[in-house]
Amino acid sequence: MKASQYFSMSLFLLISCPWLISANPHLNNFLGCLDSFYSNDISKVIYTQSNASYSSVVNATIQNLRFSTPTTPKPLVIVTPLQTSHIQATIRCSRTNGLNLRIRSGGHDFEGLSYVSQVPFVVLDLTNFRSVKIDVKNKVAWVQSGAILGEFYSEIAKRSRTLAFPAGICHTVGVGGYLSGGGYGLLLRKYGLAVDNIIDAVFIDVNGRILKRKSMGEDLFWAIRGGGGGSFGVVLSWKVKLVSVPSTVTVFTIRKTLEENATNLVHQWQSVGHKLPGDIFSAVTMRKVNRNGKPTILVAFSSFFLGETNALITLMKARFPELGLKKEHCTEMSWIESILYFGQIQNKSIDVLLDRSYKSPLNAPWFKTKLDYVKNPIPKAGFEKIWSKLYEEDAETAAMAFIAYGGKMAEIPESATPFPHRDGNLYHIAYTVGWDGEENTKSQRYMNWIRKFYSFMTPFVSKSPRGAYVNYRDDDIGTNNKKGETSYAKASVWGRKYFKNNFDKLIYIKTKVDPHNFFKHEQSIPVSV
Repeated sequence: MKASQYFSMSLFLLISCPWLISANPHLNNFLGCLDSFYSNDISKVIYTQSNASYSSVVNATIQNLRFSTPTTPKPLVIVTPLQTSHIQATIRCSRTNGLNLRIRSGGHDFEGLSYVSQVPFVVLDLTNFRSVKIDVKNKVAWVQSGAILGEFYSEIAKRSRTLAFPAGICHTVGVGGYLSGGGYGLLLRKYGLAVDNIIDAVFIDVNGRILKRKSMGEDLFWAIRGGGGGSFGVVLSWKVKLVSVPSTVTVFTIRKTLEENATNLVHQWQSVGHKLPGDIFSAVTMRKVNRNGKPTILVAFSSFFLGETNALITLMKARFPELGLKKEHCTEMSWIESILYFGQIQNKSIDVLLDRSYKSPLNAPWFKTKLDYVKNPIPKAGFEKIWSKLYEEDAETAAMAFIAYGGKMAEIPESATPFPHRDGNLYHIAYTVGWDGEENTKSQRYMNWIRKFYSFMTPFVSKSPRGAYVNYRDDDIGTNNKKGETSYAKASVWGRKYFKNNFDKLIYIKTKVDPHNFFKHEQSIPVSV
């Protein structure tokens, strides 16, 4: 093509496609590339920084406002594909124009890695890929990655009171990122993690090929079920097993302060929770409160039981009589109602599960979260030290949650999926500190506190490596460089915390399916060199 022809084509594109006007040559070339694929559809799926809707689209699903500040890097373009070919074109055009691609389904990444990058980048937002198809007869479902858990749950509940899916209680979490990292919930001790119940997937690789389980091979199918989002390609949809639940389940929450024997109870719970039958989910949360003008620690013991109240009371009297469970503590409901109960939205109708913009009371607008695994009970003296830390001024918004393991989790081998934290773990601990806009001037103090507290907990938690959970991203444990590149030695620092010995297999698979490391971020699986 002659230079005059190049000029004429460029002029035509700028006249017919005004969104191409930009001072950034990478952006112009990227948009021109997309236009060659999309033709007249481009205005429906492209949002550049000059678009009036850009800010609302960027911020629509950001769940942690730490990553929505004036200084937070913003994408050059957001693509909200309407069809598979849009995704294929976005991958190809990002590759050919040297732009980092971030993939967002629900925006719940704890470090914002699905929508923030330190190099020029594009966000592929899967919000329009949200269909859910339920097959009650065969107890399976196809759910697209852009759906939120609430939409998935709602569709299940419309069709059956005795089917469920073993996933989490925060209904605005996107299915794609959630399933990519493991996914625990109320049914983990009965049916394992969400990834333990995936039976197929539709996947687009770096070359734009559309693959399913048979065509992608068992290695890649293994990797996408817990190896973390944003490393291997784009999962469009998942085929999952639905699980059986009784029409009536029972929940309870019993709250105790330190003055009401909470220390002894939580110490004893450590030897009880993981040994309970798989029909019980058991959790303990702790935070500082004021009672009668004096600070104390409030400890809440919560459970979900696949059965009715009388059976639960009989069981708890035999296994944990000291808790003093009585009938008045218990509430019977359906599985779908239990999602509202544990999500602390039990005063809402089930329709709230369809509200993608709903801000969960479980998280403050700004927050930092970390996670540990516990293999040996924390001694009583250890809890006394923990309470003293929670009494500190900068812990005023802090909370801890213990989630019991055992049951099905202890039966599944570490190598079954990339998620390795199975047998031998009594429970995990999630630490959270949060704050609102009025307290944002104290944000660094809160961040410093949780980092110091995490260090303080070192003697009580797993070691060599100290375990972490990839769906609870934590960039404090190590990152790749800002381009998503790193050495094996540096990546192993964080990689083995998340995946233990499965990390090497993930690197092998990554190198095979994405040898030039196109899909990358600060904690993506690296390629071998």
